[in-house]
Amino acid sequence: VGGVLGFVPLILFMFLGIAFLEDSGYLARVAFMLDRVFRSFGLHGASVMPFIVSGGIAGGCAVPGVMASRTLKSPKERLATLLTVPFMNCGAKLPVFALLVGAFFAAHQALMMFLITLISWAAALLVAKLLRSTVISGESTPFVMELPPYRWPTFKGLAIHTWERTWQYIRKAGTVILAISVVLWAIMTFPHLPAEVVADFAHERAAVADSGEASAATLARIDTREAEAALRHSLAGRLGTGLERISRWAGFDWRTNIALVGGFAAKEVVISTLGTAYSLGEVDPEAASALGDRLAAAPGWRPLTAFSLILFVMFYSPCFISVVCISREAGSWRWGAFSVVFNTLFAFGVAALVYQVGSLLGF
Repeated sequence: VGGVLGFVPLILFMFLGIAFLEDSGYLARVAFMLDRVFRSFGLHGASVMPFIVSGGIAGGCAVPGVMASRTLKSPKERLATLLTVPFMNCGAKLPVFALLVGAFFAAHQALMMFLITLISWAAALLVAKLLRSTVISGESTPFVMELPPYRWPTFKGLAIHTWERTWQYIRKAGTVILAISVVLWAIMTFPHLPAEVVADFAHERAAVADSGEASAATLARIDTREAEAALRHSLAGRLGTGLERISRWAGFDWRTNIALVGGFAAKEVVISTLGTAYSLGEVDPEAASALGDRLAAAPGWRPLTAFSLILFVMFYSPCFISVVCISREAGSWRWGAFSVVFNTLFAFGVAALVYQVGSLLGF
């Protein structure tokens, strides 16, 4: 939870920027200017507003983005918008991206974040075109929209809108994310290692001590091997290891699989779960770079792996709350289930393609 809350200042400024664009009346002009572009992808110009609120300007949230799609009159355009707004870089995904970009692309952080934003927009529009050409085909509706006057946003209005959205982020960290983290910790802890395995590690420590070669580094390596064995033996470890036969095509190991499973509930959980999986419980929680440093030094991690994970997190299943909202707005749980299955398959296909091609090219 502390790792998630560490990104609150960044999220707050993102929400402030979105609130300024909304209150100034500029977002309505953006919808008008982009209508011709969006129409070519089977959407309405007004679809840009749910996209931006969902994280088109990084730091939004898919839940209000899904609700903002109510302004669309055409049921098919509204449904296509509902199913593609989760591709935007919401405030829940942003900490994951910031962690990976900071750890593996430190020399090009701004460029990478800009590239991530462009990829999310391009994928959302292309998938919308695919959906409007197949499962929800139909004619586009003409653009009719009342443009509000330009005005300077008031300080009070900006403060209220920014605080409301930031408080939602904080409240989710203290409730949903906390609860999910506790559950994930439990399945990552139980069942414990068999007594004979624990005894073997104890004997190994004793043998090292008796040989006179005991050092902090040597004992730390034994502790790390024991922690990894315990995690592999747990319920979560068995699940992550079972998925590894498939996930290895995208470069994900069993620890990453555990984190991604938790991310189905809330994307911020990916960070807290990775922290637990890499045994960061004894690391100073104020050291924001601790997890990034651990990942950068971990076997199997490289920039290509990080980029593959960024793409998967960007596109895979919306969080549980977003799925509920999509189902309600679409009028059927069938579309909520569709978003979970379709988005996850699409994400894995993109991540696996990038990882395999990148590996062949030597990256």
